[in-house]
Amino acid sequence: MRILGAILAGGQARRFGSNKALARLHGEPLIAHAARALAPQVTAVAVCGGEPLLPDLPHLPDRPAPGLGPLGGLAAALAHAQERGFDGVVSVGCDTPLLPDDLVARLRAPGGASFLDAMPLIGWWPSALAPALDAFLASDPRRSLRGWGAAAGATVLSLPQPIPNINTPADLAELAG
Repeated sequence: MRILGAILAGGQARRFGSNKALARLHGEPLIAHAARALAPQVTAVAVCGGEPLLPDLPHLPDRPAPGLGPLGGLAAALAHAQERGFDGVVSVGCDTPLLPDDLVARLRAPGGASFLDAMPLIGWWPSALAPALDAFLASDPRRSLRGWGAAAGATVLSLPQPIPNINTPADLAELAG
């Protein structure tokens, strides 16, 4: 099973006030923590959306255009995965520096697409969904992750422990605590 880990990093970070991906936790950018936590569970990792942030990882610009929110990054990841023979994509945010060691296994357990109820940005998306996401983006102006999940027939999952998500400087300070 070939799995692409997609770190979605194209958000505007309105609540944070600056690029969250580059905010530092224990001396390293949040995105580096996310990449390190995801890498052992997938075949390859790419950064989707925004600007190239980690020189050792491929950068995939939003698809079909910038400014589409997380689904633009996910569409880029799915198209990349389908073109390169990956079976699917696991998406996470650049602001989720601590991921469970069994995240990918839990996401894949239902068999089809799935995402976390508390954090729909984190999900498993079979590569065959790439054309369906392109069509969804062309037809649904809301560009909602939950809406896309419903359209894709995704299973909504819960984890026993919440995954830390950095939305504000206070969240980062609390996690660094």
